[in-house]
Amino acid sequence: MDEQFLETVMGLIMHGGDAKGKAVEAIAAAKKFDFEGAEAKLTEAQAALGLAHKSQTSLLAKEAGGQSVPLSLLMVHGQDHLMNAITFIDMAKEVVEVYRQLETMRQ
Repeated sequence: MDEQFLETVMGLIMHGGDAKGKAVEAIAAAKKFDFEGAEAKLTEAQAALGLAHKSQTSLLAKEAGGQSVPLSLLMVHGQDHLMNAITFIDMAKEVVEVYRQLETMRQ
């Protein structure tokens, strides 16, 4: 496993995990009816997700170009982080919206 590959896979893991974490923080902010904070965290989550996607795209481009990309536990772990982040961000957006509606009903 070369250093560039390892760095790319670690980008998947690190940025995917960061994206999910920011989505969790968005839900926590919405739970306190802090929708400005929730939106800021969702924006941060999307930015981190973009970085994770960049890592994934570089690996896909290599493979599409005929270069073999090694399948490793780290690679699977990175892909898992990315997919979980995507799912969690989608769910966080929905949860934030539910809290918005709940606040409207409280008033």
